[in-house]
Amino acid sequence: MLVIALLIRATSKGPALYWSDRIGINNTIFKMPKFRTMRIDTPAVATHLLSNPGKYVTFVGRWLRKTSLDELPQIFSVLKGNMSFVGPRPALFNQDDLIALRTSKGIHALIPGITGWAQINGRDDLPIPVKVDYDYFYLQNRSFIFDLKILVKTIANVLFGKGVQH
Repeated sequence: MLVIALLIRATSKGPALYWSDRIGINNTIFKMPKFRTMRIDTPAVATHLLSNPGKYVTFVGRWLRKTSLDELPQIFSVLKGNMSFVGPRPALFNQDDLIALRTSKGIHALIPGITGWAQINGRDDLPIPVKVDYDYFYLQNRSFIFDLKILVKTIANVLFGKGVQH
């Protein structure tokens, strides 16, 4: 992680870590760290809402996103108890449509995860209602074995760059 932080600092302006306001268990806001993959002047919205997201991604950021190494600092959120390894991905604080749908189905009662059922079934490619359907399936079927299946499939998806945009 130190090498990644140094690469970010050496190739773009700003800090190595980006602290994002995210929605945690029971819709509480927490600060989630990620390695910064975008320029410091990027608007604070979900990537899919940017008109041209590629213009904001840094050179190193492109590689970090493709390999999902930008997610490594979230291990600290797991240690702190704000996240788990598996669960629904934490929504951005301003993703009102996603938050409302998850709340209506009881998904907000889960601790968000670094990876999840929706992540391995489409990740950035999924529209919000489909993502919530996957999150709801996870809520209804979660178990230790299911979590292991998700972790193994996550590793495979990362190795093949499946479902990653920008």
